[in-house]
Amino acid sequence: MRQRVAGFGVLCALLMAPSAWATNYTIDPDHTTIGFKIRHLFSYVQGTFDQYEGTLVYVPGHPEQWTAQATIQAASIDTHVEKRDHHLRSKDFFEVEQYPTITFKSTEITDVTSTSAKLHGLLAIHGVEKPVVLDLAIHGEGKDPWGNFRAGFTATMKLNRKDFGLTWNQAVETGGFLVGDDVDITLEVEGIAK
Repeated sequence: MRQRVAGFGVLCALLMAPSAWATNYTIDPDHTTIGFKIRHLFSYVQGTFDQYEGTLVYVPGHPEQWTAQATIQAASIDTHVEKRDHHLRSKDFFEVEQYPTITFKSTEITDVTSTSAKLHGLLAIHGVEKPVVLDLAIHGEGKDPWGNFRAGFTATMKLNRKDFGLTWNQAVETGGFLVGDDVDITLEVEGIAK
């Protein structure tokens, strides 16, 4: 009887205790890139968002505990052309004065393997929030040479900018439009344990 009571007590303690093995990471801006690519006429323009913050919870083998959230400053968009970046910040595109941030919050993890998963979440751009799915590559975790514990991931997805109210375009003489609708997103993320 004592063994049953003791066993029940241990089970309750485990269920009620926080997940001690969960690692909480802060996104390291020195080793993270928020990048995108979009068609312009007959080629592609690439760019980044350079100001952001976020957190991750990653537990190898326990995807039910994984979470991710991030906030990006829309005005930090950088395509290496000042005039174009100014246009992207204007009312024609991101309207950064009215919608200063882009946010993501995870909702679910599916299709998990040891090196990949599908990261589901809610993405808000330009005042519009939509569910999205990112293809997640898991690169591992461990200590760097200075004793910091780190984890690395690559997340990719394709989205239609018009779904988020970014509809500006201009017709060209050869037919078609100046700017494509589909945007390829690539996030190279390294987290450092808090």
